[in-house]
Amino acid sequence: MKKKVVAVLFGGQSSEHEISKISAATVISNMSRDKYYIIPVYITKDGKWMIYDGPVENISGSRWEKYAAHAVLSPDSEHKGLLRIVGDKVKIIPVDIVFPVLHGKYGEDGTVQGLIELSGIPYVGCGVLASSLSMDKAYTKIICADIGIEQAKHIVVYSHELEEDINGITAKAENEIGYPCFVKPSRAGSSVGVSKASNKEELEKALIYAAENDSSIIIEKCIFGRELECAVLGNLSPKASTVGEIKAAADFYDFDAKYNNKESKTIVPAELEENIREEIREKAVKIFTALGCKGLSRVDFFLENETNKVIFNEINTMPGFTSISMYPMLWAEAGISLKELIDNLIELGFESFEEGSELQEE
Repeated sequence: MKKKVVAVLFGGQSSEHEISKISAATVISNMSRDKYYIIPVYITKDGKWMIYDGPVENISGSRWEKYAAHAVLSPDSEHKGLLRIVGDKVKIIPVDIVFPVLHGKYGEDGTVQGLIELSGIPYVGCGVLASSLSMDKAYTKIICADIGIEQAKHIVVYSHELEEDINGITAKAENEIGYPCFVKPSRAGSSVGVSKASNKEELEKALIYAAENDSSIIIEKCIFGRELECAVLGNLSPKASTVGEIKAAADFYDFDAKYNNKESKTIVPAELEENIREEIREKAVKIFTALGCKGLSRVDFFLENETNKVIFNEINTMPGFTSISMYPMLWAEAGISLKELIDNLIELGFESFEEGSELQEE
């Protein structure tokens, strides 16, 4: 069987750059060398693309950069693939499929997906629209409200409004949301830019902090409850995993609690009544389908303490593949190894591409 050439993109220009490197190292380490010829492509924080030829174990660090050569992904159908650039010489490297192991801005928001689609190459994961909608929490909430998914009460404000009337915004939040509340950038991952506010002074600081990460900001009612996550895998007939639980070591599961605090724990499977587990699984698939997702996503919920209601939190279209990441853990619980999971994701990428090609022919 001829090996498939897989370009794995990692790094990127988002605040989740370092997490992407760790995820990519995990993905590449678990890809079958019998099935795939792997081309790791590092995107620097300032947007430079580089083909990496060194040891996989060095990817999550920076010592390997001496092994890298400049490259770009060609959007020209006559020169399809990666263009490796060394001095004044350019070599075309054909690529069968792209695996964008990129989190956050310019990786999970539809931008890189658009570039790959222009190149005419299949890729792993959600398409342009689904990625863009899912990355923007404000628009995700609109879609989920339309399909009857319960979520926390919230309002959306914009950074330019803070400059014009921050007192008016805090007053509106106090009247409509109350304290405590969470303030989140609409388009950021790994809880970057997220704060909890318990009074007006904290709310103002949280708004300014969120505005440093995005122009669109969500102020959301604080839900007291358990944090639960469900993995979804598939294209037209997606399937949900079991449900996992996050036990945050901090007041909430922020970036530091996720990646730096060893007291934070993940429990797979979560101890839940079967009807609650099934409700979460059904809602995860419903949200995945409504947003037009393909390949993979992780859907996050709260189970409210007082009411036992399942409340949607957010969706991640390229969840992490680090040693503590919930997405691969949930499928491992179902008996799907990381190597098998990566095979499935690559096959789904080819399948999605073929489905799109068939639609164009019609």
